[in-house]
Amino acid sequence: MPAFDASSMLHAWDNYPERQFPPLWNWIARGIAARHITIPRVACDEVAHKAPECADWLRHRNIEEYEVTNGITHHAVRIKGLLGIVGDNYHPKGVGENDLIIVATALVHGVELVSEEQRQINPPQVAAKRKIPLVCAMADVAVPCCSFIEYLKRSNEIFG
Repeated sequence: MPAFDASSMLHAWDNYPERQFPPLWNWIARGIAARHITIPRVACDEVAHKAPECADWLRHRNIEEYEVTNGITHHAVRIKGLLGIVGDNYHPKGVGENDLIIVATALVHGVELVSEEQRQINPPQVAAKRKIPLVCAMADVAVPCCSFIEYLKRSNEIFG
């Protein structure tokens, strides 16, 4: 069961419009109803900020939104420390506070994270410049992470 980052849900919404890809969105709706597709609350709030109609669609289908808990906050702070981020000095090319909460949410709930964040082939010398997929891949984090298209391909679903 994956948790979607805002970037992946927005990617799907923008690139596969419901009007043109109804079988895909029916499949996503079934995944939401079966609790096979979830989203951290902070990610859904990001979706609502950028594409309110997408967030309305998700919430109308009762997507499970993971709330921020003390355990999630604890792991987010721990990951922040692993990246060498002090205070609110997030690097503009790396993860932000919400990103850390999203990764920590996937960690705490033991789910894969679906994210469109840039894949960094070579880790940057400054750890704070890491994007979500590279943060997920850190040995002390170890959260499975894939893109929307990878998730879609693995499903073996046929949309006809």
